[in-house]
Amino acid sequence: MNLYLRYFDKEVLVYSVDEAIYFLRSIEDIEMNSLLEADIREYAASDIYYPKRYKVHPRVYFIIIKTDANTLQDFKDKKAVHEGTAAQPSSKNTPTLMRLNEINDGWYEGIVDFKRVLLIPGTGKFQYRDTQFVARLKAISGLECYERMIDYLRDRVDDRSQFPSPKGKNFKFRYLGKCK
Repeated sequence: MNLYLRYFDKEVLVYSVDEAIYFLRSIEDIEMNSLLEADIREYAASDIYYPKRYKVHPRVYFIIIKTDANTLQDFKDKKAVHEGTAAQPSSKNTPTLMRLNEINDGWYEGIVDFKRVLLIPGTGKFQYRDTQFVARLKAISGLECYERMIDYLRDRVDDRSQFPSPKGKNFKFRYLGKCK
């Protein structure tokens, strides 16, 4: 497994972790220390294939990507894409965002975590409180499940309550089965 490293316009494809660390030490802005070195070695030894970025300064990073490419040009031409990324994801591992618009008429269970505005009785002031709402309902897609849940809540909670996006981590749904 080779490593591609990039920091602004400086880039290299190396064949070992030691070469990667040597490259990073040659860059003035990057302060190599034992923790950073250990983390890079751990990343290289792991089964993780997604890119990893390291913060150098606020909003300034360098990136490391594992690849099977033998040359920098092969990497840029994407000739050595890892097999795990090319395979079709199973329906269980499909990201929620992709399943959101999938038409599947039936029963859904939706979970929404939202900020609900509540009155504090002793002070007469209002506060936001994290609230979870779970519902089982009939819908034709995950998006319709979300929309029906939010419509229901809008009629029953304070107008200032804040609802998450259906694409975010605060909305989850699962298909339970066909309608009978």
